[in-house]
Amino acid sequence: MKGLVIKSTGSWYQVLSDTGQRVDCRIQGKFRLKDIKTTNPIAVGDRVEFELEPELETGVITQLEERKNYIIRKSVNLSKQAQIIAANLDQAFLIVTLASPRTSLGFIDRFLVTAEAYDIPASLIFNKLDLFSDEGLEILAEYEQIYTDLGYPCYHVSAKEGKNIEQIKTLLKDKVTLISGHSGVGKSTLINAILPEAEVKTGAVSDWSDKGQHTTTFAEMYSLPFGGYLIDTPGIRELGVFDIEPQELGRLFPEFRERMGDCRFHNCRHINEPGCAVLTALENGEIEPSRYDSYLSIYHGNETRN
Repeated sequence: MKGLVIKSTGSWYQVLSDTGQRVDCRIQGKFRLKDIKTTNPIAVGDRVEFELEPELETGVITQLEERKNYIIRKSVNLSKQAQIIAANLDQAFLIVTLASPRTSLGFIDRFLVTAEAYDIPASLIFNKLDLFSDEGLEILAEYEQIYTDLGYPCYHVSAKEGKNIEQIKTLLKDKVTLISGHSGVGKSTLINAILPEAEVKTGAVSDWSDKGQHTTTFAEMYSLPFGGYLIDTPGIRELGVFDIEPQELGRLFPEFRERMGDCRFHNCRHINEPGCAVLTALENGEIEPSRYDSYLSIYHGNETRN
C-alpha cells in the first residue's frame, strides 16, 4: 500500500493511504541502518509504501519514495545530527513577531538560508498586528524593507482578530506549505483561523521569559478544504544551520550571490579578502549590516536562540 505521512510523533507515523484510510505505522529497522544523519528518517510530507500488520490495525513502513525536497535543522542537543522538519514542500512560511516573543533578524536569516539551501521558496508573515504601537509599525516597515528588497514576500496578519487571513488562504491554495516560527508567535492561532476544524491547541507567552510555551509537540499535516496542505511544526527556540559548507554559504544570501562573480578571488570568503565585491557593497550601504552579521555568525558556527 502507498500513502502520505501526515503526522509524526517520533516513533510512530500516521499515514493517509491512497484509499483514504489513516493507519498508524512504525518503521522497519533497516531505515535506521541507512546512511541518514537525522534523528527521523521519515518526515511529515513523505510518500511511503507500507504493509498492514496481520490481526492489528497498525502498519509497517517498508519503503520511502524519492523526495522532491525537504527542510532540515540541527537537532537541539545533538550537534552532529539533524531533524528533517518536513518533506516535499512547495513553500515555507516563517511566522514573525516583533515582541511577545521577539523574533530576531538573525533567526529570520537562518530560516531563510535553510530554505535557500533546500530550494524551498520562503515568505515572512508578521503576526500580532493588533499589538503594534506606532513605534512597532516603524520597526515592521524596516524589517519588511530588508526582506522585500531581497525578494522575500512579506505579509501582515492578526491571527487573533482574523485580519488578512483570506490573503493567506489565497497563498496556501493548492500548495504544500510549512509553517514555522518560535513558540508563542501564534502559529496555532493562525492555523485555527485558516482551518477552524483543526482545533489546534494554543498557549500563552510566558511573562517571565517572554518565550512561548510549546503547544505543538509533533509535526502534523492538515488538508485544506480549498486545496493544498498545511504542515504545522513544533515551535523552534533555536535554529542551527546543518550540513552547509562555509564556502557554499555566500550563495544562500541573494545579495551576496549576485555579486560573488565580481570578487577578485573565486574562493573569496567575503570576510577580509582584497577585491571582495560583497565587502565593497557592504561599505557602500548596498548590503544590510544585519544580514552581513548573520552571514558571519553562521560562517563561524554560532547558534542563535532568539
